Amino acid sequence: MQLKPEEITKVIRSQIKYYENAIQQNETGTVLMVGDGIARASGLVNCMAGELLEFEDGSYGMAQNLEENSVSIVLFGDDTGIGEGQTVKRTGKVVSVPAGDALIGRVVNALGQPIDGAGPIKAEEYRAIESPAPGICERKSVNQPLQTGIKAIDSMVPIGRGQRELIIGDRQTGKTTIAADTIINQKGEDVICIYVAIGQKRSTVASLVETLSKNGAMDYTIVVAATASEASPLQYIAPYSGCAMGEYFMYKGKDVLIIYDDLSKHAVAYRALSLLIRRPPGREAYPGDVFYLHSRLLERAAKLDDAHGGGSMTALPIIETQAGDVSAYIPTNVISITDGQIYLETELFHSGIMPAVNPGISVSRVGGNAQIKAMKKVAGTLKLVYSQYRELQSFAQFGSDLDADTKARLDQGARIVEVLKQGRNAPVPVEKQVAVLYAVTKGILSRVAVEDVKEYEAGLFTSLDNDAEGVAVMQKIRSSGKLEGETEEELKKVLEQYTESFLDTKPTTGK
Repeated sequence: MQLKPEEITKVIRSQIKYYENAIQQNETGTVLMVGDGIARASGLVNCMAGELLEFEDGSYGMAQNLEENSVSIVLFGDDTGIGEGQTVKRTGKVVSVPAGDALIGRVVNALGQPIDGAGPIKAEEYRAIESPAPGICERKSVNQPLQTGIKAIDSMVPIGRGQRELIIGDRQTGKTTIAADTIINQKGEDVICIYVAIGQKRSTVASLVETLSKNGAMDYTIVVAATASEASPLQYIAPYSGCAMGEYFMYKGKDVLIIYDDLSKHAVAYRALSLLIRRPPGREAYPGDVFYLHSRLLERAAKLDDAHGGGSMTALPIIETQAGDVSAYIPTNVISITDGQIYLETELFHSGIMPAVNPGISVSRVGGNAQIKAMKKVAGTLKLVYSQYRELQSFAQFGSDLDADTKARLDQGARIVEVLKQGRNAPVPVEKQVAVLYAVTKGILSRVAVEDVKEYEAGLFTSLDNDAEGVAVMQKIRSSGKLEGETEEELKKVLEQYTESFLDTKPTTGK
């Protein structure tokens, strides 16, 4: 093989042409110890808190404790490829996740990487998982309802866009079901939903994704999963990652609903991580900043003012209690951060009242501002009547002689309980909720036997969909959001006509 001088010249010239006279400088450190998903490294003098660090085997970690001679790093993934004495490199950027429309309909892990086998995600941009919450002047008060489709919640503890409403209760009381039903009810409402699963079983997350797909809800939903088998650091960053993805849409003027399921497991993951990096333990071995852990997350949910695009992010954090103890450490912390709570009671759940919402402890601190006027009108006294019924019920079981007024209250209360019962994955549009709640609060339902209420309600909804007068009234309530004068009279007439026809088919029922 003979090399021609002109060829050698050509190669040298091209090398000179593309030569960069720049020194690439990377600050590296040395791994001192590794184990339990934690590494300690020396030599990273200028490392930032929360910075992403890269190890020799290509895995990543996040700088947590910046000590005098070393940095404690929490690892995102397996530590088997990392050994003592290996180098660790600074990336110069904080932990970020992909954001944008490409994520909608996907299931991703805490770092925003797809885990649904549907191919890579082309992100529009990357957002830091930790970012400051909107300031006081950037916000405006919550004034627009976010309908859950659940009668007990929309009537008694309404949720507004930009609110933070806690769902709290023991395990197996239907907390995740309420969250899933709320997502399903956002169909056609132009709300982007994000569901963050923290420390859950993979089978649970898979069945939820299947439920959402079956109901067509994955078309506007992102699922972020950090399951029980994943490392504590991934469970710790998962809600912040989901929040960063939601903020992308919020600052574009869209409405976002984000569910953190659940923050009890999030606090436990953070406790494990903190103890491993030798942070001093506080009450129940949680670190001292466990309140700040959740407050800086939930404060990022907001309703922005028009100057900042008018978008909103509504947060529904979930907390699991032990034996109904809402005064435990983590539950009280989150209750004090949120704008109200929906308390689900085990006794109600086991007695067949689902959703098992306790109207006494459940509260929305935004209240009627997050309701349409029609719902406000029919549900104004509902919570009071329901609470009185529960109180009377506990007394009524001791005595048989009751006066007429008490009997009437107990009768109405029993019908309210029946009306508020609802199956899973069956959200009810707000105008139909208004109709059935009007029937029960105005006494139209008093002639229907308690055991027939469910059948009455199902027939009423069918009638409102098919009967010309019913369709017209529903359309008026839906478009105006009001129930005044003429509309109320029309609704009353429709309900009375249906009640008569229903009672005609049940000649033996009645008072």
